[in-house]
Amino acid sequence: MSGVTMNSADGGMTGPLSPRLVAWGVLVSALALVYLPSFAELFRTLWSTDQNAHGPIVLAVSLWFLWFKARQVQAAGMPAAPAPIAGWLVLLVGVGLFVVGRSQDIYLLETGSLVPVLVGLTLMFFGARVLRAMWFAYFFMCFMVPLPGSVVDVLTQPMKLAVSWGAHHALHALGYPVGLSGVVLTIGQYQLLVADACAGLNSLFTLEALGLLYMNVMRHESVARNAILATLIVPISFCSNLIRVVVLALITYHLGDAAGQGFLHGFSGMVLFITALLLIMGVDGLLQRLPRLRGRAMAGAA
Repeated sequence: MSGVTMNSADGGMTGPLSPRLVAWGVLVSALALVYLPSFAELFRTLWSTDQNAHGPIVLAVSLWFLWFKARQVQAAGMPAAPAPIAGWLVLLVGVGLFVVGRSQDIYLLETGSLVPVLVGLTLMFFGARVLRAMWFAYFFMCFMVPLPGSVVDVLTQPMKLAVSWGAHHALHALGYPVGLSGVVLTIGQYQLLVADACAGLNSLFTLEALGLLYMNVMRHESVARNAILATLIVPISFCSNLIRVVVLALITYHLGDAAGQGFLHGFSGMVLFITALLLIMGVDGLLQRLPRLRGRAMAGAA
């Protein structure tokens, strides 16, 4: 048989079903059987907290982008050149990480093992050329892996202090009665603790991932432009988190503590990402216009 065929509604044949498509179907089914329990547990535990709420977002975007790149590879008619030896080596590394992580409840290894498993299977089925075409989809998945709590604590504390300091000065400039003690903001009769979720580390990871995805989809040819935009995502994330804390403080001051900790608290997270994405797009547009503005300035000077 040269391939699998499918019957159309009128009894005719629609043509051969791509062996690559069949292989992807088998691959996805096997991975779902193995990893669904792990992700279900993450949804019940870490991903249900504010600190790691970005995990499901990155997972959903990763799956879409993986499908998007697979369709591109299929449309390009890229020939498969399996590399079984390299594929098996990478796959065994991924399986080992999964076994250790699953047995010891180490989410970093258990969830992170999905990346080398996918890379190994891609090498086994399709080869290095297809892997190079899809590498960013696998790299993007790394952002969904929960970081160890000790790492988060060390990196988050200075960010919490910086966000608290910035929010205090922003509210003071707006004329509100505000005080600051460490990471505790006092506005009127209310005290607000700048928690880890508002510090920016997890949102920084998510926004950096979304920014890199944006650049990959836009396919800017300028390496300098991509590097500048990727670097600026860090201060953009800080500004977005600063805006979020200020908004929550104003909501609490005007509408009370129940409003600040209820639905509007979750909605402020949406404001964070919308603000950050708009800033990323705005900065990207500015970087695109800078060469033109510089050219006009030089022409005017001449």
